[in-house]
Amino acid sequence: MSPFRNLVVGACIVLLLASTAFAQQDAPLPPPVWVQLSDGQRDEVLSFSEDYKDFMSRAKTELSFVHEAVKIARESGFRELDSNSGLKAGGRYYDINRDRNITLIVIGSRQFTDGFRVVGAHIDSPRLELKGRPLYEKEGFALFQTYIHGGIKNYQWVNLPLALVGHADKKDGSRVHISIGLDPEDPVFIIPDLSPHVDHDYRERLNRDVIMGEELDPIVASIPDDEASISGAVLDYLADQYDIDLDDLVSAELAIVPAMAPRDVGFDRSMMAIYGQDDKLSSYAAIRAITEQESPEYTSLAFLVDNEEVGNVNNTGAGSTYLVDLMSELIHRKLGAAYSDYDLRQALRHTKAVSADVNPGIHPTYPDVWESGNAPRLGYGVNMKLYGGGFNANSEYIAWNRSYLDAAGIAWQTATYKGKASGRTIGNSLSNDNMEVIDYGVPVLSIHSTYSVSSKVDVHMLFRAMSAFYANSN
Repeated sequence: MSPFRNLVVGACIVLLLASTAFAQQDAPLPPPVWVQLSDGQRDEVLSFSEDYKDFMSRAKTELSFVHEAVKIARESGFRELDSNSGLKAGGRYYDINRDRNITLIVIGSRQFTDGFRVVGAHIDSPRLELKGRPLYEKEGFALFQTYIHGGIKNYQWVNLPLALVGHADKKDGSRVHISIGLDPEDPVFIIPDLSPHVDHDYRERLNRDVIMGEELDPIVASIPDDEASISGAVLDYLADQYDIDLDDLVSAELAIVPAMAPRDVGFDRSMMAIYGQDDKLSSYAAIRAITEQESPEYTSLAFLVDNEEVGNVNNTGAGSTYLVDLMSELIHRKLGAAYSDYDLRQALRHTKAVSADVNPGIHPTYPDVWESGNAPRLGYGVNMKLYGGGFNANSEYIAWNRSYLDAAGIAWQTATYKGKASGRTIGNSLSNDNMEVIDYGVPVLSIHSTYSVSSKVDVHMLFRAMSAFYANSN
């Protein structure tokens, strides 16, 4: 064959491969989960989503999440774990760690040393928090100084109705709960942006620097007191309404969060826009899944923690010893004086866990940030995360999870970030304690924004996946 023919044949092969790849990328998508559901199954999805939206309208922070989770737990027959808890098979308990993380427990028929079934997720979300001494005046306004919890795009937090939620702890040991802005009759707070008429000197700022972190201070008042002090008027309000003073704000945990209520999205109402779905979405699904368990073979735990958005730190984050301490307590109470650390290590070695967290779904306007063949799509079910770079679950554990998902008819897909290996939810902390851990969740649009978007059918699929995980006796 002549060199010229070789060149022509080679070019044709390249074009054929390129056209095949292009055709694969542009191939029609398989039908979404919605069209695979019966009328009854659709009704289940829609009912579940209404309960989820109602819960999320109140669970804005980890503190309020725990408060709302206890309500669901008690209504489902769970009681707080204490020294008199019998720990018999079928027993239902919850344990709260410092008001900021909660574990729901259903006792299984097998020994604790045979391992646990753990679904872990985090209940904090990106937000603004008040500094220790937040109140100041400027240009005829009183404002609160804030700092950022988690990763946000600063410009998304301006010109929105904002609420102030949390509590202040006083020196006498009492706690004052504060919530302003969530009730439709409440006032809201706002961080005003510059109008386009006067922002000429700021137009060179790029992307996330359009609004700087130190500029995320909400306006909280503008009417002065009798001494012409707006700050004084704010302090008078706090004293009158909450019996707290300026120093009490030093020992307060107060967050600025979006005040918008959850809303359906689209003509077909197939999606939901809600603040804080990373990762209260997974945590809510875990609560609902564990309340479905009556008599599991393995003791089931829904382990819901704080501070993942800042690195699983502190004694209420996944990096603490709390979960292992709780497992140790359960084993010790069963074995008594015969207990040894080896029993705990055996239990951890045999424990299977799901680290559940949302991740970005493929975006209709910016699809190129994903490789389409490995991109999770809204409406297509649970996404199993294959991070690469040593972050994956081992192949045999992935296969084990595929088995019960398929057996239960759970729609699932895979998610791998384009061009890089990465992975960090709470799974790293669980793996560090020698558990088998896989990461899965559902895709969401606009994660870490003030109003992210999920698919109702995906949220329900995640609940069903977690239920199947707890029930799997293999």
